[in-house]
Amino acid sequence: MKVLLYFEGRNWLTKSGLSRAHDNQKRALEMANIEVTTDIRQKDYDILLINTYGTGTQKLITRARKANKKVVIFVHSTEEDFRETFTGSNLAAPLYKKYLIKLYAQADLLIAPTQHAKEILHGYGLRVPITILSNGVNLPQYQPNSLKEEAFRQIFSIKRNEKVIISVGFYFDRKGVHDFIEIAKQMPQYRFIWIGKQANIYTPKHIKKMVKNSPSNVEFPGYIKGDILEGAFSGADCFFFPSYEETEGIVVLEALASRQKILVRDIPAYHKWLTDEKNCLKGKNNADFQKKIEYLVNHPCKEMKEAAYQVARERSIPAISESFAAVFKNLLRG
Repeated sequence: MKVLLYFEGRNWLTKSGLSRAHDNQKRALEMANIEVTTDIRQKDYDILLINTYGTGTQKLITRARKANKKVVIFVHSTEEDFRETFTGSNLAAPLYKKYLIKLYAQADLLIAPTQHAKEILHGYGLRVPITILSNGVNLPQYQPNSLKEEAFRQIFSIKRNEKVIISVGFYFDRKGVHDFIEIAKQMPQYRFIWIGKQANIYTPKHIKKMVKNSPSNVEFPGYIKGDILEGAFSGADCFFFPSYEETEGIVVLEALASRQKILVRDIPAYHKWLTDEKNCLKGKNNADFQKKIEYLVNHPCKEMKEAAYQVARERSIPAISESFAAVFKNLLRG
């Protein structure tokens, strides 16, 4: 079996979770002894695995179908999680949905990372078979490491007794960056650090203004990777992710793998795999979040952190590797 793993616009998307999902897929496929190529000039592959949505993707799918190759699309995007992102995204969302439906309908198989994502796709009226398979997480990369944590604390000049709450993601309304800032205003005794690619021409003006005028206990250092980011995941006092919509939430997987205390919004994406007061805490509004942050930063929550790690283990690269192998073998037999 040979898989052509395609990622359009890698240079543009290298700072996104989608890029890390692509890398996880490559590792998982290779771990399952499945030959992988990323060279679109090759023609001797059996399955085309798609992660992106541009014109290059459409051309490659058309070529693959003419050659009777199997086409699999890993679903990272829906209309629902396109909304409340870039300037004009809400206006463009209905057209984007039509484009996605047309694209997804050309697959032999769709992979959805959660039951929630699968239900959204069913709601689009798609008749393509859909299987559920996590984006996966590289467990060794996010193991707590005292040197990485110390590097994080030094970079941000974090004092010994300071409590630090982090989040990771783009500056989107959908990600809840406005709630992050508002809660920080109400909790000046703590430091709030939002790690993610800085605002650009596509960022809504109100978000830029909000970030610029954020209180002194909120920091937006921009995109960070490697040891500093990994040290932040495990070295902070709480990972707070107030996103309103996700297909899975790759940064949540990374926080789980870091044995971190996690607070997320109670949204359908997390149903059935994140359990409130077992492996995380969930909140419904800012008042709720504020109370739960106060609890998390002042309690060790050892059992919760270990339960969080077990969720990450179930979605580790070796775990999804076995699933990829089984799914792809069945597809070729079909």
